[in-house]
Amino acid sequence: MAIDITAETKAIGRYIRMSPIKARRVLDQIRGRSYREALIILEFMPYRACEPVLKVLRSAVANAEHNTGLDPASLVITKAFADMGPSLRRFRPRAQGRAYQIRKPTCHITVAVSPEVSV
Repeated sequence: MAIDITAETKAIGRYIRMSPIKARRVLDQIRGRSYREALIILEFMPYRACEPVLKVLRSAVANAEHNTGLDPASLVITKAFADMGPSLRRFRPRAQGRAYQIRKPTCHITVAVSPEVSV
């Protein structure tokens, strides 16, 4: 089976209960790095966003390994981004019978990996 060098395998985590801005802070750190390097970074960063990003990254690598037969050691993160999902709307009681709306944001995290191209 021939391996397509331009093949890009991705995974998407949808409706993650977190602001996309907080997820992007973590994704910016791992974009362009190798899979092993990204695992180490995500393991030791102190942010709550690391857990869902790590899950999506592992899923993308498992997809690449299973679907296209790629070696996880040779994979590089080519794309990593977080898009805004729908906001959950909740109401908080306020003085004099009023209610203020509270928006609880969600995001969709996408991670794409491809084999490292040696020149």
